[in-house]
Amino acid sequence: MNAPAVDTPRRSFVDQVMGMPVSVLVRGPAARTDELADVVARVHAELHEVDRRFSTWRPDSAVSRLRRQELPPDDVPADVQEVLRRCDDARQRTGGWFDASLPDADGVRRTDPTGLVKGWAVERAARHLAALEGHDWLVNAGGDVVAQARYGAPWRVGVEDPRDRSRVLARLPLVSGGVATSGSAARGPHVVDPRTGAPAAALLSATVVGPSLCEADVQATAAFAQGPASIERLEALPGYEALLVHLDGHVARTTGPSTAAPDAVRPAAGAR
Repeated sequence: MNAPAVDTPRRSFVDQVMGMPVSVLVRGPAARTDELADVVARVHAELHEVDRRFSTWRPDSAVSRLRRQELPPDDVPADVQEVLRRCDDARQRTGGWFDASLPDADGVRRTDPTGLVKGWAVERAARHLAALEGHDWLVNAGGDVVAQARYGAPWRVGVEDPRDRSRVLARLPLVSGGVATSGSAARGPHVVDPRTGAPAAALLSATVVGPSLCEADVQATAAFAQGPASIERLEALPGYEALLVHLDGHVARTTGPSTAAPDAVRPAAGAR
């Protein structure tokens, strides 16, 4: 794989979607054209539509109506049905550590596919970029990344130190696939133990890298909920590697090449 020339056109875009910044980086001959901007606009527009259907904060979303038992089964949109099927599959694959049926404060289990939706949606929306010939691209959705580097050097994705978010623990080379991190450093204790409903608190963060951002997102969420013991399950996942930060700062890694050797600690810069 050849590195891009120093003067290869590059461009970045950002939009606020699903309560977080979603940035798109593109490098290639048409990176600064209006045509490329239109492609990126389609990526962001698709994510806004996903937010309208899946947000648990929007009372009119399909998911919110499902949670209130106001949406008849025949009226559930096809993409919501697809996500719920994926969530059920993920629950089985992770031994129940990922679950879209979570207990609320009253102990009532309600549908919440949030742990899968972001990775699924970003990966799906990125198909608009995947169709670009001669261009490399990266989408960063609140720290979860999907990318493709067919024509130049791999993207390098920084894994933040959850104890000091201005530092990185590792930089992961990414040619094609996704990186997802689950933790409480950025958003507080939002991941819960699906068995108890209590906030997960056995790790500081869990990062998973592999060919699918959707699967990496599921596995990172499940690992953070399960805690340190998840390293054994992650070790057995073909094609995926993981990095777990324990409460005492110890970093546990699976043994594959993607996470074997972090770079020297330096200011975090997301991806480059």
